[in-house]
Amino acid sequence: MTTMTSTSLAPRARGGPVQAVRDSLVIAQRNIIRMLRIPEMVIFGLIQPIMFVVLFTYVFGGSIRVGGSLSQQSYREFLMAGIFAQTVTFATAGAGAGIADDMHKGLIDRFRSLPMSRGAVLTGRTLADLVQTALTLVVLAGVALLVGWRTHENIGKVLGGFGLLLLLGYAFSWIGALIGLSVRTPEAATSGGLIWLFPLTFISNAFVDSNNLPAFFRYIAEWNPFSTTVQASRELFGNLPPGFRTPDAWPMQHAVWASVLWSVLILVVFRTLAVRKYRSASA
Repeated sequence: MTTMTSTSLAPRARGGPVQAVRDSLVIAQRNIIRMLRIPEMVIFGLIQPIMFVVLFTYVFGGSIRVGGSLSQQSYREFLMAGIFAQTVTFATAGAGAGIADDMHKGLIDRFRSLPMSRGAVLTGRTLADLVQTALTLVVLAGVALLVGWRTHENIGKVLGGFGLLLLLGYAFSWIGALIGLSVRTPEAATSGGLIWLFPLTFISNAFVDSNNLPAFFRYIAEWNPFSTTVQASRELFGNLPPGFRTPDAWPMQHAVWASVLWSVLILVVFRTLAVRKYRSASA
């Protein structure tokens, strides 16, 4: 008598890369529809960055020196790239919590029973999170314009700056996916997704000139992938204040290329780890 193992009964993914792309887009569409039906997800995601814009612009703006200037306008323009970058990276916690919630409710198990690409479930989820992050950036940029933020480069460079921010956010969403697959509850995913982001974003050039940091923290900030994207965005937005001295570290001197390299490296490493974690959990 022949016995059939559970592995032999498991559905096989259909097609190849083309089918994997289609499966990913189907999952992304499902998550985008869910997001539209629960607009509070987007609204609550906007509250924190808007608070940071207001607090740092009007409360701390006249007390922080950048490039030898205490001008509020200089600091306002210096600040916004940091706020944008913080917003896209903090979306990591939401991505992890969403995947953990799907795991907790058994939705991921239902996806596993379908003949679809294993990586498509995570890719679709991260693409939907990217759409939400892009919408958040659009609204936040509008708020920034209202408080006096301006760009001083052509539209191509400005769009390039936002592109680097979204690339960083997408790369970090895979870190969130790995965390979401590694914990038992959405609450744990939220905590795990935020606890490491605070030192990453505050030991950086997001809110202060890294030249003014103590030597040890300055070195960390200058090689921080988050700082690199912030520096690249400031350059592309034309938001480097008068008298600002770019640090000598290679990532700061070649911020645009370094930002792309950091983001691609994070994306490749953590996508590989997250998909492997997903497959091992579904084996």
